[in-house]
Amino acid sequence: MAYQTPSSADIKTLLQQTRSIAVVGLSDKPFRASYGVSQYMQQQGYTLYGVNPMLSEALGQPAYPDLTALPVTVDMVNVFRRSEEVPAIVDAAIAHGAKALWLQLGVIDEAAAEKAQAAGLTVVMDRCLMVVHRQLCG
Repeated sequence: MAYQTPSSADIKTLLQQTRSIAVVGLSDKPFRASYGVSQYMQQQGYTLYGVNPMLSEALGQPAYPDLTALPVTVDMVNVFRRSEEVPAIVDAAIAHGAKALWLQLGVIDEAAAEKAQAAGLTVVMDRCLMVVHRQLCG
């Protein structure tokens, strides 16, 4: 099964049903894309969980070293890491029980996306969460 990009309607439904987002690769530096996108999503009412072993907190919330350390199951895993790191993140997201995987602009791994879809996750790849949210829900 090849990776299938969800339709705009399906992505809009995903964004409307999502309440919590784990941000893998969240930075505490305001000039980084992961910070700006996450801050925007937080301002839109989403609960964010930073996942970065180098941080103890970001955006006023505790940060966690990896997905297994999260105290709750999140709806979406948003990935700001290099493409070669995606397969391990997909395995962790599946094990975590996330409903969706969002790979940010430039983060591409077809095989990992296929694996996540086969496990039942909605997968959006190579798109900016903030831009898409503004387009579909703004």
